[in-house]
Amino acid sequence: MTDVGEVISRVHREEWARVVAALARRFGDLDIAEDMAAEAFATAVERWPVEGVPPSPGAWLTTTAHRRAIDRLRREVRREEKHREALMLSDPPEPLGAIDDDRLRLVFTCCHPALAMEVRIALTLRLVGGLTVPEIARAFLAQESAMGRRITRAKAKIKAARIPFGVPFREDLPARLTGVLAVLYLIFNEGYLATGPGTEAVRGDLTAEAIRLTRLVRDLMPADGEVAGLLALMLLTEARRAARVSASGELVTLEEQDRGAWDRELIAEGHALVRARLASGQAPGRYQLLAAINAVHTDVRDARDTDWSQVVALYDQLVRLDPSPIVRLNRAVAVAELDGPEVALAEVDGLPLEGYHAFHATRAALLRRLGRSAESRAAYDRAVGLAGNTAETAYLIRRRDQLAGPSTVPHRQDDAVADGG
Repeated sequence: MTDVGEVISRVHREEWARVVAALARRFGDLDIAEDMAAEAFATAVERWPVEGVPPSPGAWLTTTAHRRAIDRLRREVRREEKHREALMLSDPPEPLGAIDDDRLRLVFTCCHPALAMEVRIALTLRLVGGLTVPEIARAFLAQESAMGRRITRAKAKIKAARIPFGVPFREDLPARLTGVLAVLYLIFNEGYLATGPGTEAVRGDLTAEAIRLTRLVRDLMPADGEVAGLLALMLLTEARRAARVSASGELVTLEEQDRGAWDRELIAEGHALVRARLASGQAPGRYQLLAAINAVHTDVRDARDTDWSQVVALYDQLVRLDPSPIVRLNRAVAVAELDGPEVALAEVDGLPLEGYHAFHATRAALLRRLGRSAESRAAYDRAVGLAGNTAETAYLIRRRDQLAGPSTVPHRQDDAVADGG
């Protein structure tokens, strides 16, 4: 890739959401916003290698997309009405809602309660996170074609229902918050466990954007425990990012990570948020419990000192709130450390997660510890076939190939990836 090509790729990661959100605010049409943003980037691919990268790439892209949007509106069937509308939109409208941030407005628009929860998440991942339809489909364990149709229908519904582009008024925020937090967490996860061929193992642009938007939501609702919990969870996970992938591009599990490479400032901030929530005396929600589990993991300098009984107890609380198969899978990873692999495997085998790579990776690790090498190898094969993250795939292949030699049974869980990293 040329230098200009690399710049365009970086600018796309950094500016896509800004351009789409700015157009959505001005024109109130998500199709126009997404299409014209794409055209602006296509124009950049053609012109920047010849004319050079402009001093302010984001402003250039927004201006180009804005002009193309006006041209498109002028060509619509309702020419005169659309033309007047475009001219009126040539100046930015007054700020809407409680926070003057276009991308946050876009998140709340995509997470409108008129849309089904999965549709809200998928639409925001596409328009705000800039993920491709295949990446979103993998996040949902869904077919690409079905996901594409879902996103198209969601944009059409927003347009037909005239859903406003803005942050809701303060009294309406709690009802809208659950979907927003789910969206932000999935954006973060896609960055931390990036999928797709040729994709970096960790996409710091997505994790940083998810954290930035979560901070904005917390500024808006500082007393909400789940907002604080999600921010703490992200910070405690992000703190481990530098130690998560080896120099050779392979996943490094939580137990094996160089804890000296962890970001202590992020850990301190995350722990402070967790402690504040515990001190509140209020019953914790899902994100607060996940943050507390991560606080236990990051509270010790040596993995051997991890308080697994506390981890399992926190998962027990989480299962009562969210008895989903993935939560129960993660709980089983902790149970393996407390009660042994045989007990954990009995719990894992009953979970309906055949299409989820971490399910097979966890089974492979537990079977390995039990000395059932042939079954372990088959489970690794299945996990490798389903995994989309390059670092994770490399790790799974190495662990599987080690089974070809003399069988070794680790005395601790060190390669299940459902709960580590």
